[in-house]
Amino acid sequence: MSKYSYITAEGLKKLQAELKHLETFERPEISRQIGEAIDKGDLSENAEYDAAKEAQGLLEAKISQLRTIVANSRIIDESKIDTSKVQMLNKVTIKNQKNGAVMTYTLVSETEADFKQGKLSINTPIAKGLIGKVIGDVVEITVPNGVIPFEIVDITM
Repeated sequence: MSKYSYITAEGLKKLQAELKHLETFERPEISRQIGEAIDKGDLSENAEYDAAKEAQGLLEAKISQLRTIVANSRIIDESKIDTSKVQMLNKVTIKNQKNGAVMTYTLVSETEADFKQGKLSINTPIAKGLIGKVIGDVVEITVPNGVIPFEIVDITM
């Protein structure tokens, strides 16, 4: 049984663009490099050939992985997102009850996560602890340096 990954339309377009780039530009470039290495003769001692074949294997693995992700992605209808409780695509503002620090994260799919942009993967311990909670709830989340109580301050889109 396939595991679906829920993603925004924008996120899916980015994945599809990356896949197309790998298939239409990167793949032919590696084939060209392999061809050049073969033209240089003895393949048993040809480091360029070995490197190009290894790069080809890594590229094909990445293409296969991206194809699987794209095939198993389901677009989320952002107009139907509820902000009464924390869920995917919500922007959640939380306050660390220990030190008073306030942080805002948007909960996104694994493939769209970008911590620097405040996009937190739905699969992280923090996101998992916040799902289903409402404004005012305090949740205790286990992080690498212990258990931290976070209060949910706001939930928006």
